[in-house]
Amino acid sequence: MLYAKTTAAQKRIDLRAKLNSGKLQQFPGAFNPLSAKLIQDKGFDGVYISGAVLSADLGLPDIGLTTLTEVATRAKQIARMTDLPAIVDADTGFGEPMNVARSVQEFEDAGLAGLHIEDQINPKRCGHLDGKAVVDLETALKRIRAAADARRDENFLIMARTDVAAVEGTPAAVNRAKALVDAGADAIFPEAMHTLADFEAIRTAVDVPILANMTEFGKSELFSAEQLAGAGINMVIYPVTLLRSAMGEAERTLDVIRSAGTQQPAVERMQTRARLYELVDYEGYNHFDSAVFNFSVPQQFNSKESNG
Repeated sequence: MLYAKTTAAQKRIDLRAKLNSGKLQQFPGAFNPLSAKLIQDKGFDGVYISGAVLSADLGLPDIGLTTLTEVATRAKQIARMTDLPAIVDADTGFGEPMNVARSVQEFEDAGLAGLHIEDQINPKRCGHLDGKAVVDLETALKRIRAAADARRDENFLIMARTDVAAVEGTPAAVNRAKALVDAGADAIFPEAMHTLADFEAIRTAVDVPILANMTEFGKSELFSAEQLAGAGINMVIYPVTLLRSAMGEAERTLDVIRSAGTQQPAVERMQTRARLYELVDYEGYNHFDSAVFNFSVPQQFNSKESNG
């Protein structure tokens, strides 16, 4: 009832164990708290909270316009709904190294299992767009050192994302990844890798977990879990996949209503009332107050043909 029973501390321990398991961990991106529950229900390993998704949720482009407060608040709402560990996109740390340090502690308090800090300049942009610029190495290292020094739970994962491959090539990304690990990064997120060989180069260079970003319409081919595991990747995120799927279907449904004058032709594709009630554990609240759930879901609401 209410929120997940697993504590934030245990989720962080679980994440560390998952990353050391030798099995590729799949983290779909949640676009709201309910979708985080769905990710858990479908048997995935963890939940990813994307900065691009949170920006889009506010109707903003992913160029660093969101604030620490906005991201931490929404991340907390998402993370507390699932027993799975949740990783959040902390962009460039929301400011200078001291701001990075504060960000880490805010996300710890919000119940996240970890975060990643990137080495782009501000204002940043989506990692799969052209025209990116990265900070110098010393600035990137200061961000990671500040993050590692600020955490209070040793199991809170500090991941360093580097965008340098798109600017200076994969060899430069390899060198930067090594330096970021030396600065205290627990894991490396090499952004916008083009080939499996690019990932393998990073894998050979560092002895920490590596994350792969499989985002649609980007620079990377959408490699399968089997391919990524074969390249030695430990974690894969699908950051905007659920949001794109949901918004695509929402747009199609609105078109149906405009053209048909009713949503009826789209009903068969909708989540049923019964399934929604199952996800939010409507019946479970009956154990707390029988007045909350003291009815049966009409049979017609259990079928896609008559979804309400």
